[in-house]
Amino acid sequence: MNVSFQKSSLAKSSPWVALFVVAGKKPEMPRGMSLPKGFLEDFEAKPRSTRETYTGDKEFPRVLLVGLGEADAVDSEGLRRAAAVAAKAAKGSGCTAAGVYVSDAIAELAGGEEQTLRDVAEGLVLGAYEYQGAKAQKKNPKALKKLTLWANGTPASRGAKKGLALAEACNFTRELQNKSGNLLRPADMASHARKLATRSPQISCKIFDEAAMKKMGMGLFLSVSQGSDYPAKLIHLTYKPKGKSKGKISVVGKGLTFDAGGVSIKPSAKMEEMRYDMSGGAAVLGLFHALADVAVPYEVHGIVGATENTINGKATLPGDVHTGMNGTTVEIQNTDAEGRLVLADCLTYAQKKTKPDTLLNLATLTGAVIVAVGHELTGIYPTNEGLRDTLVEAGQRVGEKCWPLPLIEEFKEAMKGSVADLKNIGPPSLGAGSSQGAAFLSYFVEPGQEWCHFDIAGAAWNAGNRDWVGGPLGTGIGTRLLMEYLERR
Repeated sequence: MNVSFQKSSLAKSSPWVALFVVAGKKPEMPRGMSLPKGFLEDFEAKPRSTRETYTGDKEFPRVLLVGLGEADAVDSEGLRRAAAVAAKAAKGSGCTAAGVYVSDAIAELAGGEEQTLRDVAEGLVLGAYEYQGAKAQKKNPKALKKLTLWANGTPASRGAKKGLALAEACNFTRELQNKSGNLLRPADMASHARKLATRSPQISCKIFDEAAMKKMGMGLFLSVSQGSDYPAKLIHLTYKPKGKSKGKISVVGKGLTFDAGGVSIKPSAKMEEMRYDMSGGAAVLGLFHALADVAVPYEVHGIVGATENTINGKATLPGDVHTGMNGTTVEIQNTDAEGRLVLADCLTYAQKKTKPDTLLNLATLTGAVIVAVGHELTGIYPTNEGLRDTLVEAGQRVGEKCWPLPLIEEFKEAMKGSVADLKNIGPPSLGAGSSQGAAFLSYFVEPGQEWCHFDIAGAAWNAGNRDWVGGPLGTGIGTRLLMEYLERR
């Protein structure tokens, strides 16, 4: 389905149109539209409430009202959710084309025209998303093919176009997340990265194979991939702004296209969900999908460690010792704590090769973070208050909330090993498994480096239904959050 923006002066006709309504106010309508007498009576316009009618008009035969609630309570999330409600209703209308009209009064509600239209555009695209996967594609002549967003003004146009681009990037991330393990191997992630580089002359891509990684000394990463028959890939995407760069940001993503746990094999129940263990890597690729359409004034590097954690005769055994790219040795006490091993070498690579001002990494690292903050929040470990506040604000703005978690010396001390410099898990008695994972990663971050680890294991899938996101499939977490951070940095 195609979602596009047009100035509202072009809204001359549509078989189905959604209007947003504020409590206590009559909706502003496109020229030529009329509503049946009594249709607006008793419609309280509570948030996300709807009412639909046949108008009898030739130009606008069907109209849906979507409530926004009280005007002073409308915010970005409310607009995003209301727009998603409209998109889902349009898909179920039986019409092949539909429209969503944002009046001048509605456009001024939450941060002005540009911000409002960005929120609405995001909600439409994200709310309309549906993963088809490997289902047999059957043609539906009544399927919605075109959804048009109408509003006035240059700021509205600018905001709508940005919202459409960001939401499409998020849906790209979701598509990668939702693919089954046999449809997305490490080489496939590398192929998607190469294609992203063709979308913009400002983006370039390098792919390193296992021989190159071995030459660089990435023993921790390779200790995970040696248990798979599908070779690992190290992906390095680079975005350079057209003008002088205002700084350099490197983002690292965990790209475990499937995680069976290795020799420390996972229980069979819900193991199929471990296709989502590449969600951090998917978010990084999604970021570059967005950067192809939305400019930022920074040089951005995206590094993804793509591999599987499965079992063959060469798989790492519990107790094996491997050496990282920075020379640190690690005793692998649990092969299912593999993401931190991949990230460790990728973090070292990012610092040595890109020398970033700010280093970020995203990973579905621990189930423990779900115990700590649930499925609606991402646990973050920033190295300073300024970075913390910027990330929390960015997450709040895009509906991907972040919660700072503790990283203290006691956790770092617990990661020290007896037969090697480190061990990849700490004592269960210490608890705080997410913090322990962050503590392990901290040994691969150079002193003074601004850094934040995002543990997205809870928020990457199985989120609560918020109209534009939620349910058992991937959420696209991270892509829009990272773009918002780059805008607010």
